[in-house]
Amino acid sequence: MATDAPRFAEPLPVAAPATLTQRATLTAVASLLDYTARAVVGLVTVPILVSGLGRSLYGVWEILSRLIAYMTGADGRPTEALRLTIANHLTRTDDDAKRRLVGSAVFVWLLFLPVVAVVGAVLVWLAPTFAKVAPPEHALVRVTGLLLVASFLLGSLASIPESVLRGANLGYKRMGFQASLSVVGGVFMTGAVWLGLGLRGLGWAQVALAVVTGVCYWWLVRQFVPWFGVARPSVAEVKSLLNMSVWLSAGDVVAKLLLASDVLVLGLLVSSSAVTSYVLTGYSARLGVNLYALVASAATPGLGGVIGERQHGRAAKIREDLLAVTWLFATVVGATILVWNRAFLGLWVGNQNYAGVWPNVLIVLVTAQSAFIRNDAYVIDAALRPRLRVLVGTAAAALTLALMVLLTPALGIVGICLGLLGGRVIQTVAYPIIVRSCLGAASPSQSSATVQWTRRLLTMAALFAGATWLGQRVSVSGWATWGAGVALTVLLLPALTWAVGLNGAGRLAVLERCRGVFEGVRRWRR
Repeated sequence: MATDAPRFAEPLPVAAPATLTQRATLTAVASLLDYTARAVVGLVTVPILVSGLGRSLYGVWEILSRLIAYMTGADGRPTEALRLTIANHLTRTDDDAKRRLVGSAVFVWLLFLPVVAVVGAVLVWLAPTFAKVAPPEHALVRVTGLLLVASFLLGSLASIPESVLRGANLGYKRMGFQASLSVVGGVFMTGAVWLGLGLRGLGWAQVALAVVTGVCYWWLVRQFVPWFGVARPSVAEVKSLLNMSVWLSAGDVVAKLLLASDVLVLGLLVSSSAVTSYVLTGYSARLGVNLYALVASAATPGLGGVIGERQHGRAAKIREDLLAVTWLFATVVGATILVWNRAFLGLWVGNQNYAGVWPNVLIVLVTAQSAFIRNDAYVIDAALRPRLRVLVGTAAAALTLALMVLLTPALGIVGICLGLLGGRVIQTVAYPIIVRSCLGAASPSQSSATVQWTRRLLTMAALFAGATWLGQRVSVSGWATWGAGVALTVLLLPALTWAVGLNGAGRLAVLERCRGVFEGVRRWRR
């Protein structure tokens, strides 16, 4: 079956296989460290931003950030295509061919630059409409949007060396780098607010961070990837990477319609203050699902290599193990959030920013759904089959937007969440089917999977219901009490969820994956 994979100009010899599990583990550890730093920085900076800007302007900042995020679909996604292609050819030794791939990525970036400029200009002009600000603030919003466009352009160019590092399964080499950059970004943003520079200052902070990030990653990849460089590609190589980039770009537009349009629809149909409540109530859930997404995506370079070598049985086993771990993670994190999120918001930014019990429950369900969708999306992309994912995602995005626009005027935040859940059912059903077509007969039987998932979903529903009931009755007096309660919950819930929701094979798979992680870390420390 044909794939969308970019082709090298000539056959490449195969090198000795790398230790995929160890490298993926170390990359996951690096991602965990980086995201933990980002989370801590966010916990410190968000209250400062909300206090310094006010609820309304903070909502405007979130709307602008989501609006500019749509531009990721306009740049052609050459860096993502580069990462996936290098990962799929990880064991091959033609360094000049890899440098030509980097050259192809640079060429595609330049090719899409005029498109990015036009899209950016349109989004900047429309920004005041989406933010629903008064006419005197239109210029401020547009200038801030223009600065975010500039930071996006700089950041997308800077991500080329990072993509090479991650595609080569050496993402762990950045350990501590991204964490430090997150701290630098937090300092830039809080400094802008403290200096009274407002939205415009936050825009300049993002530009400065993009420049610093680019310089750091360029230096880092030169240290650890000996073959890194830019070589002139052939026309065929550019066309091949461009073909995959276009599908990834379309997929990113679809993803933004699914994952970023909620804030825009809420701001446009309700208010920027409602956006603030929605974003802050969902803050913990987004932290959880994004954290797991980073850790899970760390395995995709290794998974891409396995699929590229046509070891479909091994790839299917990795996918099933990741699904079991994803379910365990989503259940434990979701239940913990349902118990403690209301108390957390009261201590962090004040009870006035809590959207209520039903938005809290629905946001958790949306993020759990996202974790499963992303899990199979990684497999589809690792198989270099983004076209099928994009087509399904387009249908899901259309239904999601229609439902949100229909339900939000009457139901507010609840309508946004119901629209997300209902529209993405298409992906929930179709992605596993696509994965089975990628892996063929190596996938488990449908009847066996149905029995397993019935047990898992019933367990998740019971734990979420109990956690919701308890969360409405929990009251804490300070951070120490809240932290102790969360720690106790996180210690007890995994064992309970693991024992009740997984069958013998699932429990063993989770233990084996955890053992592999600890072994990889232990070898690295040696």
